Amino acid sequence: MSRRKPRGLRPEEQELWNRVRKNTSPLHPDKKTILRDAVAQLKPVPQTDPLPEFRIGERSAKTAPGHDLKPSLTDHLAGARLQMDRKRFGKMQKGKLSPERRIDLHGMTVARAHPALTRFILDAYADGLRLVLVITGKGRDSDDAGPIPVVRGVLKHQLPHWLHSEPLRPLVLQVTEAHLKHGGSGAFYIYLRRPR
Repeated sequence: MSRRKPRGLRPEEQELWNRVRKNTSPLHPDKKTILRDAVAQLKPVPQTDPLPEFRIGERSAKTAPGHDLKPSLTDHLAGARLQMDRKRFGKMQKGKLSPERRIDLHGMTVARAHPALTRFILDAYADGLRLVLVITGKGRDSDDAGPIPVVRGVLKHQLPHWLHSEPLRPLVLQVTEAHLKHGGSGAFYIYLRRPR
């Protein structure tokens, strides 16, 4: 459906409009002059470098810089200082050492998982165990994909914090992601200190 072209004023309407305009004064007479002065003061935008030629199907020469996001938990644990024997650590990472006990926190709330983990580590240490496995799960994507990134896997990201705070900190020697056969990125090896 096309719009109709405005018809314009008839001669008698134009005469009436001119009489009304003569007998009225603008509400803000200085607005037009202010606007005119502002436009006159605008400086021309400096020309930037022209865009390089680009043909359809070509790839861009420059790549955009990556986002400066928080490093992943895997990167954080990999960057931690090695506290245990290097040879034993290598065997543990390759999955050649079997965990002596395991706990599955999968599906628990934070309120239930924290005390369960604390009790598990304290019991394992009291029993003289050295290598235990904590299964947190990888986490699931949230339903709300909003503009702010949300950390996936609440228990997985809380685990290092819990292990590095009291009463577990003095008992834990090393924490690392489990080998694929023991759960991969959804599980963690916790190497405990020798009981005194």
